[in-house]
Amino acid sequence: MMQPSMDFRFFWLGLAADGQARRGVLIAADLTAARQALRAAHIRALRIEPRGRAPAPSLRKQDVTAFSRQLGALLRAGLPLLHALDVIMANHARPGLKRVLRRVSNEVAGGMQLSDALARFPAHFPPLYCQLLRVSEASGAMPAMLTRLADQRERSAAQQHKLRAALAYPVCVLLLACAITAALMIFVVPTFKQIFDSVGAPLPTPTRLVLALSALAARAGLPITVAALAALLGLRWRYHHHPRTRLICDRALLRLPVIGALLTQAIVARWSRALATLLQAGTPLADTFDALAQAAGNRVFDLATRELARTVRQGARLAQALRTAPCFPGELVQAVAIGEETGALDAMLADLADLYEHQVDSDIAALSNLLEPVMVVILGLLIGGLVIAMYLPIMQLGNAI
Repeated sequence: MMQPSMDFRFFWLGLAADGQARRGVLIAADLTAARQALRAAHIRALRIEPRGRAPAPSLRKQDVTAFSRQLGALLRAGLPLLHALDVIMANHARPGLKRVLRRVSNEVAGGMQLSDALARFPAHFPPLYCQLLRVSEASGAMPAMLTRLADQRERSAAQQHKLRAALAYPVCVLLLACAITAALMIFVVPTFKQIFDSVGAPLPTPTRLVLALSALAARAGLPITVAALAALLGLRWRYHHHPRTRLICDRALLRLPVIGALLTQAIVARWSRALATLLQAGTPLADTFDALAQAAGNRVFDLATRELARTVRQGARLAQALRTAPCFPGELVQAVAIGEETGALDAMLADLADLYEHQVDSDIAALSNLLEPVMVVILGLLIGGLVIAMYLPIMQLGNAI
């Protein structure tokens, strides 16, 4: 496994082309690269001092997608690879991508394959991406593969955006409802309590419950909020740094009502598309699983994929291995079995991925339409119930009079 590429920070002092003294900090792979960067900027270096390791470059997913599409177009136009990388660096404003491409360009100029150079940045170019690029380099179809990768990444990003947009509305409504309820509990309900205490009449059970919750919110609301935020941040940190915690969270997500089934369909579509693309590129089935190990984006499916690799490499057929993995739905097992029987496994997986993607889009649209009235009802019940609990003693007092 290749080690991630790293850069270093250098403080420099020099003279610009107009004779003015300049200073600054740049990021480069080594001292020689730092001197070359200053020379390219027409600065005569007087002093260069290393200042430690630079932080890892920050790339957005859309940066990698744009790079893939631009590089595919430039290579299709006939530009040499190094020239194409220079053109993208010169016309791209994102410093993180420039840093990555500068290192990649240096590695390629030194004789390394593009796929191997990109594999030094696994956080941004996953194994599946590099494996497909490696196969296309051997077959001479790299421009087409880069365009295909860009298309797939755009399709996946669009679907994720739809899912997040569908879930954003209920989350915002629930947060708004919680904020309004908290404000009423802390600032409004105590006023009613003073009125009820002055009357001295017995209070209904809903009113007593609301008053007790109001007292708790006023007394411990801030510590509870801080503790909840600290717990969420701690869980987020453990999710990204502890595989066991991530496995528990990913398994819990898949078991959620409605959302779990939707996530499963999206993951299976992504997994099927990745395997179909690898097979269509000419990768033997037994060699696809290393690249598929992180393609699902869910720890449950990633572990199941590793178990599939072990079973298939021992001589079992893929459909037989899939039957032992409960996270994969029966439709996928049947499609794989038919594809293996007919010798068209790649086409069958691609068709299944299309089917699941269309189903996910339809389910997201239906979920969005369903959640809007449900959230309105929940908000009405929450706020309305609170208001009724406060006015119920007043109404009972009026009836008694």
